[in-house]
Order: sequence, then C-alpha cells, then structure tokens
Amino acid sequence: MKALFGPAGNPQLFYDAGGKHTYEIAAWLRQYGLDAYEYSAGRGVNGSIETFLKIGEEARKYGIRTSFHAPYFISLSGEKEETRLRSIDYIRQSMEAALAMGADTVVIHTGSVGKRQREQALALARDTLLRALDEIPDNGVHMGLETMGKVGQLGTLDEVIGLCSSHERLYPVVDFGHLNARELGGVFLTADDYRRVFDKIGEALGEQKARYLHCHFSKIQYTTPGGEKCHLTFADTEYGPQFEPLGEVIAKDGLCPRMICESAGTQAEDALFMKRCTYGEEN
Repeated sequence: MKALFGPAGNPQLFYDAGGKHTYEIAAWLRQYGLDAYEYSAGRGVNGSIETFLKIGEEARKYGIRTSFHAPYFISLSGEKEETRLRSIDYIRQSMEAALAMGADTVVIHTGSVGKRQREQALALARDTLLRALDEIPDNGVHMGLETMGKVGQLGTLDEVIGLCSSHERLYPVVDFGHLNARELGGVFLTADDYRRVFDKIGEALGEQKARYLHCHFSKIQYTTPGGEKCHLTFADTEYGPQFEPLGEVIAKDGLCPRMICESAGTQAEDALFMKRCTYGEEN
C-alpha cells in the first residue's frame, strides 16, 4: 500500500472543468490522478444525509478515500459548559455525515487557550472529548485531532499526542504547515525533521497510527508572535515548509499517510505535485 494524495475541498480546477456538484469530484479526481479527498464542513454540517450518501457512492465507485473536516467553530476547551456540549453535538453530526459518506476520519480542531494556563485548557478539551466518546457510538469513524498553527490555539504535536493517548478512538492529524507556522518557520528542513514526527507518534500511540497517519500539508504565511496567518500555494518561495524531504521519507520508509493538500485554490495541482515528488511521474 502507498500514500494517498488529494485536496481539501473542491479545487478551482474542478469548477473550471465544469464541475458543479461535490458528488462529481470523485470522478474528476480519479481522472486527474489523485486518490483522496477531504470534505470540508468548516462552516457547519449543512448537507443532507442523501447528499453524503451520494458523495460516498461516487467515491467508492472511483476508488477515492474520503475524510471529513468538522466545523471550525467547535470549541473543545470552551470555559462555558454549554459551549462544550454544543461542540459534542457538532462532532456527532460530523460523525453521522462521515459514516454516510464512507469517510474514515473526522478532523477536529482542539480549541484555544484564551487567558488560562495551557494545562487548564487541555483538561477541558480532554473532558469534552471523553464525554463525546461516551455519548457518540463507535461507528468505525476515527476522531482525528489536528495540530494547529496559531500559538494561542491548543494543538502542538505533544498536546495532540497527549489527548490521543486518552482513548484508542482518538487519532492524530498532523498539519505540517501548521506546525511550521506556530514555530515561525524552520521546523522542517531535512528528511529527519519529518521522520521525527512519525517516530514520536509511533512511540506514543503505536506504529499503525504513525504509518497510516492522516496529514494536511500546505505552505502557510505566519506572523510574529501569533503564528499562522493564511494558507498559500506551492508557488510561494518565502514561507515553508518544503514537501520534498517529506516525500523522501514516505518513499524510503514505506509509510502510507494520507496527504491532504490545503493550498489556497491550487490544492489539486499541489497534491499531484506531492504524489509525483514521492513516487515519480508515472504514479
């Protein structure tokens, strides 16, 4: 088995080619040479179950593996219990939509720190997650916790690993652009810089979660001292990270991550670049 590559959301190329409905994206991705897709429900789970079933049907038909991004406004670490309980409902909605779509992972933001100590915010996030796991039946879809790009957000690699250690149904989602941005660049310069991420996850959570890691990748502009500002495209030459050393690690170490590209509008072109960089032009 090899790594999978695809875009987050529908790229501009899809619409330029005449695409109108998300259920058409699977056929387009297969023709374009990609094999993964992440549905974005960042502004809310607004589609009908029938729509998600149709997207899933087409994805299976064309061999496209899918994931689902939960709403951005989920607040696992909210101080108000009412806010955190609403977040559990948003996760439930996302899990149900993902199941209908045949997605295997729901990507979830872990929350913000605010004016509290990070340990306090982490404790609230862990409590919310454990409540969600207790209330939402295991339907086979993973709850994926994403590393985040702003310093004021929860979501360092260690924080995500720590939260995932709380329950076997929690999986890490590593956004390399986010990790680079929150440290203000220079994090991923060599193959070993990337390899350490997989090694750390493997040691803490098991080799399976490391080898089949769900990943996001894009170049991201950042500011001092806040971190992430905005997503860029691979054409940018000022901000990182560079993908090439990661492609080397994937190929040499026989890793099978799912690489979801979040470039601003060129996520399909840049995902295809990542695939060819890893396996060559013919793959």
